[in-house]
Amino acid sequence: MTQSETLQAHHRLCDAIHQCALEENRFLRQHQRAPGADFLTRKRTMLEQLDASLAALRALPAASARDPEARAQLENTRARILQILQLDKENEQLLLRCSLTGARATPAAAPAASVSMLQKIYARCL
Repeated sequence: MTQSETLQAHHRLCDAIHQCALEENRFLRQHQRAPGADFLTRKRTMLEQLDASLAALRALPAASARDPEARAQLENTRARILQILQLDKENEQLLLRCSLTGARATPAAAPAASVSMLQKIYARCL
């Protein structure tokens, strides 16, 4: 694979990862729960592809980054990676919010019971 082909393949993979992150973001916003196992499997597969793509990029000579065409491809890919990182951060926050909302719904009765018990204890002391 040539340098240009390697960079293009990596950029296409970054585009696919970006689309996956967008889908996850939409799912989290609409359903307010974590996506299913099939989605996680898809993300793991993309991670394996990313590892292979990064290995191919590391195999390229460092001097090849001085080529203007290669620099332009690298800048486009870097911009896409920044978008992915921003989306991933937002998705993590949404996942955390969803998990806290789900955890809060179940034990809501317990604090009410403990508050009434505390009120009874304070009433006895007075």
